[in-house]
Amino acid sequence: MKLADLVITDAVIPDLESTDRIGVIRELIHALSGHGVFDPADEQKVFDSAVAREKQGSTGFGKGVAVPHVKHAAVKRMAATIGRSSKGVDFAALDRAPVYTVVLLLSPASEPEGHLAAMERIFRHLQRDNFRRFLRQADTKEAIGELIAEADETT
Repeated sequence: MKLADLVITDAVIPDLESTDRIGVIRELIHALSGHGVFDPADEQKVFDSAVAREKQGSTGFGKGVAVPHVKHAAVKRMAATIGRSSKGVDFAALDRAPVYTVVLLLSPASEPEGHLAAMERIFRHLQRDNFRRFLRQADTKEAIGELIAEADETT
């Protein structure tokens, strides 16, 4: 599984408008609407589920990154998108630092193993300092897409 297989580049938001974690999750889920990931009529259900997951424990793992994720019956296929905040968002991260890069992963409820494999792939990339730094600097959908493609070639 490659990161490029998960991330829908057309749904990437290189400059998030939201300034809080719930708003960021809403913005990213809305960006995935209309890309065949879930029926747009189910957007609120998917959002509510993602927020409920976030309230169980922050998905801000530190180093300026958060990975909100949820498995939901309305999700038709596994997909991710990325949002970038130049100002930083309080995601209640483990290191208490602001989050500048948010990777949202949505998975069908029927694919828990695939969800775990996708999370592992995402985290493997995000553990690399250079990848995080370049992702934080990439300011267009195209630049983020190119970075993801390059990252897949090196792993």
